[in-house]
Amino acid sequence: MSGAETLDIATSGIWTLIIVSGPMMIVGLVVGVIIALFQALTQIQEMTLVFVPKIIAIFFTLLLTLPFMGATMNTYMNQIVDMIITGG
Repeated sequence: MSGAETLDIATSGIWTLIIVSGPMMIVGLVVGVIIALFQALTQIQEMTLVFVPKIIAIFFTLLLTLPFMGATMNTYMNQIVDMIITGG
């Protein structure tokens, strides 16, 4: 296996990681901004107020996107296995 093929595999792995984790990160960011806006408007400065809604939103996003995440990782794994079988 050459250096270019190794970089292609690494690049594909990084993109797969970004695509799989993207929906949960976006939901966490949106919920965090909404709660921060709520805290700024009501002047409630409770540190634990951020965590519970964010965890619940990320959990539901995980449940909704689990089939997509599994299919994406399965596609990447099939590419890796095909490269192993063909020898490069």
